[in-house]
Amino acid sequence: MNSALKWMPLVAALAVAGCAREGYYDNRSVDYTKAEESAPLELPDTRNTQRYRDVMPVPDVPGAFASQGDDFHAPPPRALNAGSGVSAGEVARREAGEQRWLLVGAMPGVVWSEINDFAASRGLDVLSRNDSRGVLETDQGRISVSPGLHQGESEVRCEQGGVPVEGCLNALERRFEQRSNLASATASGLAAQGQMGQQSHPPRLEQRDGEWQLALPYSLERAWAELSAQLQADFSLEGRRQLVEQDAGSHSFLVDYIPFSERSRGVWASLASMNFGEESKRVRLELSRQGTNQTLVRARATGDEALLADDERELLERIGGLLR
Repeated sequence: MNSALKWMPLVAALAVAGCAREGYYDNRSVDYTKAEESAPLELPDTRNTQRYRDVMPVPDVPGAFASQGDDFHAPPPRALNAGSGVSAGEVARREAGEQRWLLVGAMPGVVWSEINDFAASRGLDVLSRNDSRGVLETDQGRISVSPGLHQGESEVRCEQGGVPVEGCLNALERRFEQRSNLASATASGLAAQGQMGQQSHPPRLEQRDGEWQLALPYSLERAWAELSAQLQADFSLEGRRQLVEQDAGSHSFLVDYIPFSERSRGVWASLASMNFGEESKRVRLELSRQGTNQTLVRARATGDEALLADDERELLERIGGLLR
């Protein structure tokens, strides 16, 4: 063997080591420890807010979860398109039975100011105005603003004799779609001057008589309408979680869902049953009224085999996360 070749590995190792910091393979791990935080980039308020979003949004884990012992598993993060009714500055329709209203991605104080400007620009004859309740009585009907189910959102209703006025809702929807400053006004805290408060109590998971249930601090109609929109967006993965049908009359939903016990099944359990796939279950979500502004959600399997307690809890935790 050529004697010169015997030294090649040592020479190569020394060459690479010498390049580790200042050569071709600069080790920059030290640079991160010396990095300094710079001031955040400030964009003008006149920008089109619809064009700007977080580059890498991180989904939140819904709710507060208590360990159930050694078998506890952290719940999955909710989807990025879930757990929020509308994006900041946007507007969407909601309905429950015969009721119709708008969901606006702005604080009630901001929306209330827009409602007053709308009435003035349309020349509506204002019969009464209640700033604390967010109610404007006009000669053509009542326009009201209330906090939405999610932080930073508002619900706008336009009714005459308790019946939605479609023309009014259409006009308000167009106005909100054209107001690009709604999101920036909410973010800057201008809504603090309004007296209409946000919902302060989040959905609460509780156990009664061995059964898990989700308590929502909303009326039955509002809870069903918002959950309908959220399930359509989040329960859309065929074979894993999917909204099968919904019934506004009975305030219920039918979903296919792979329960927690199936997703966490170990290798030995799979070998014992010779079943290595994950099987979904058909579950009915039932909403029931509990007082004026509270709704209970229960999850019940439609087959002969009932849901396990952990499966019941985990599914309702996901549902609660959609409404935070």
